[in-house]
Amino acid sequence: MFSIDKLAYISQLRKVNPTEKFIFAIFTMFICIALNNTIVSITVLLLMSAITVFKGEIPFGTYIKLMSLPLAFLIVGIITIAINMVHSSDNLIFGFSILNIRLGCTTESLETATRLFFKSLASVSCLYFLTLSTPVFEVLSVLKKLRVPKLFIELMGLIYRFIFVLLDTVNMIYISQNSRLGYSTLKLSYNSLAKLISSLFISSYKRSQDIYTAMESRCYDGDINLLEESYPSSSKRILLIIITEITLVLIAYGEYVVQLRL
Repeated sequence: MFSIDKLAYISQLRKVNPTEKFIFAIFTMFICIALNNTIVSITVLLLMSAITVFKGEIPFGTYIKLMSLPLAFLIVGIITIAINMVHSSDNLIFGFSILNIRLGCTTESLETATRLFFKSLASVSCLYFLTLSTPVFEVLSVLKKLRVPKLFIELMGLIYRFIFVLLDTVNMIYISQNSRLGYSTLKLSYNSLAKLISSLFISSYKRSQDIYTAMESRCYDGDINLLEESYPSSSKRILLIIITEITLVLIAYGEYVVQLRL
């Protein structure tokens, strides 16, 4: 089982109603994206991280490692936004020329990059809150209750299952190659990697067919039925969700009023 799935099962938020967790995470993420406010984004990031780590009791080091995964993509993205072509020195923080092209970082571009950085991290923290507290098949059950098309839900479930088939196949082939010194030199590594990729498709396809045959032997008719647990709904949690969303909107509105007065 993948480590994120393990964390979802051991989370102290595991028994909380998945519909409430789903609505809280998705609504908070949408509000964060729509408001496009740095203070709101930082608030969401801290709030979701605190709930996931302290309330869900997810190890802090593990959470930091997971949050650092998208940083490489974010850093590349914000650099390209912060540094772009400039035509004047107004509000220019620093600049340089490459092949007669003037590049630089202005106050506006830096603010935009900072806003995007925190908004992206806050959105990731919302998704991690849901992922690290709710097993994926409970998320699929919530989508089913929300009348999401059945085909979409079944595709998500099957793709999720086959990800593990793919990872297991890669692991077995790699161990077999490595035990025969297939990665002892750079040349052998490239050769082994090419063979791994070519055989991966064939092996994965065969295993997927075997899994499908096993599902049909268990009367699979195109509908994946799961045993769903019954979780009690809490009016207190629903009230807290509403208060949180309203507070985020009020924070953004308050900052907007302050900027108008300045």
